[in-house]
Amino acid sequence: MRMLKVAILAFCLVTGPAVAGPDTSVSPRPRPAHAEEAQIVLAQASRSSMEFQRWIDGFRGRARAAGIRDGVFNAAFQGVRYDPGVIEKDRNQSEFTKPIWEYLDSAASDARVRNGRDAVRRHQRLLDAIEAAYGVEGEVVAAVWGLESAYGEYRGSEPLIQSLATLAFDGRRGRFFEEQLVAALKIVQAGDVSPGRMTGSWAGAMGHTQFIPTSYLAYAVDFTGDGKRDIWSDDPADALASTAAYLRRFGWTKGQPWGVEVALPRGFDYAETGERIKKSPAEWAALGIRDTQGGTVPNYGSASILLPAGAQGAAFMIFQNFHVIERYNTADAYVIGVGHLSDRIRGAGPLKSGWPRGDRNLRFAEKKEMQALLSRRGFETGGVDGIIGPNTIQAIRRFQVSIGMIPDGYASFEILNRLK
Repeated sequence: MRMLKVAILAFCLVTGPAVAGPDTSVSPRPRPAHAEEAQIVLAQASRSSMEFQRWIDGFRGRARAAGIRDGVFNAAFQGVRYDPGVIEKDRNQSEFTKPIWEYLDSAASDARVRNGRDAVRRHQRLLDAIEAAYGVEGEVVAAVWGLESAYGEYRGSEPLIQSLATLAFDGRRGRFFEEQLVAALKIVQAGDVSPGRMTGSWAGAMGHTQFIPTSYLAYAVDFTGDGKRDIWSDDPADALASTAAYLRRFGWTKGQPWGVEVALPRGFDYAETGERIKKSPAEWAALGIRDTQGGTVPNYGSASILLPAGAQGAAFMIFQNFHVIERYNTADAYVIGVGHLSDRIRGAGPLKSGWPRGDRNLRFAEKKEMQALLSRRGFETGGVDGIIGPNTIQAIRRFQVSIGMIPDGYASFEILNRLK
């Protein structure tokens, strides 16, 4: 993911079975086989706890310098302990992500669509008021809600101060998590929530639509007018309004779709795909691109053609609103998931195109291997870093042309096997 912008960040780390983000399942650590090994683990945990307390003592001064009052600090850290379970989850995040078709199977499942329509009916007056205030369609707000917490069912129950302090102390991403911890203390100090009610995912995402603390400070709103920006409440009003405020802040255009599923003509030049190539819908129509009903796409503004699974999967004409959702979470699968779920909640049917379900996503090491093999064959990728950027995509296209494949530039498992 192209994450960690100053954004609401779904983070794809929310706990609970309804999360539709890329797979972050945790592989359990094996139990110690012998009593001696168990004692070692306990000793390490004890040492970490002592070091953690020293870290808290040092952090107090940095929090005070950031404007946190001692009384707030003391109340927030009362009972806070080093949580090795948080570190285990952070260390054991799977490098595997679901292929986009599996992601969308969950993101826009019949159950999630049905629950989304029910949620919109139950909160129609609220969503209409939010749409009037911020110009973001209620179905779009509901789709974010549905993906982030299954419409409020799985908001996360981890104590946020403890989780963030543990992650900040750990140091792997210490600067980022300390920044989030200071922001969390500022939220408590402002009186929006008590430390005991400040719960969320183990990685710091909070509430119905999973804000991280810095994004909460920047974008959350008090829509109910009670003086608090309460995204933790069973009443989702502040959380949903905050999501709409965030999307508007980054340029949401009411009435413009995120994207439209399209069909590409035979002989289409796949070098024309990708977010860097922009044309008007009329220009795309002149190249033979139609919607799945055979009609031309209306002029919603400048658009690109996106092939998230290459030529064998669905094609989308994406508009500026796609990039607005991208500020929430930059994974293409997430953006399409929100967009498609919002369309389904509004009454649209499933996507028309199939997917290359026999393929799978590449591991990081396999991406590097692909780059090395391409370069060895003379298709220069500009380096072996495991990042599938424009140079690697172009190298894949040249390789595909050389073996008679459609040159879509998609880094598939099939391409790796052919290179081998």
